[in-house]
Amino acid sequence: MYRKILVALDHSAASHVVLEQAISLAKQLPASLMLVHVLSAYDTDSPGLPVRTYHSYYPILDSVAWDTYQKRWDTYEQGCLDELRQWVSTAEAQGVTTEFTQTSGDPGRVICDVAGSWPADLILVGHRGRKGLSELFLGSVSNYVMHHAPCSVLVAHPTVTQTPPESAEVIAATPA
Repeated sequence: MYRKILVALDHSAASHVVLEQAISLAKQLPASLMLVHVLSAYDTDSPGLPVRTYHSYYPILDSVAWDTYQKRWDTYEQGCLDELRQWVSTAEAQGVTTEFTQTSGDPGRVICDVAGSWPADLILVGHRGRKGLSELFLGSVSNYVMHHAPCSVLVAHPTVTQTPPESAEVIAATPA
């Protein structure tokens, strides 16, 4: 069945849910994991796209701006890699064989490419819930992956907070 699960992670709150589900699934099957993070200029923590003026009267300013951007990108990349390594440690501490990769590019395409070359039996991806113009301009990674993946895809949605046990007991004990 599923022996190789690719887990697409970003730095949203949903990634923790996706990782927990992936570890649980891998332990039950058993399966190995490939954690994938794609560096994107559109990530919330990213330094964005570089801004360069090509008709500058002061070319030295373009050089300084580029160097500053490159330092910010390197810091972003290293921070993401550190978090990815922590996620690997979390999975391996629970007895799940785990690999990882981080690259830059279009998230949907990179996820599908890695799934094909690794080769994954299942892709587990989170759903951020973008709607409207945000989805139109930035797209939906999970939607792209569902339509272009070389294997099965499982989309993990963030869970709705359940009623705390104390409240549930009070509600159950209260006479009608």
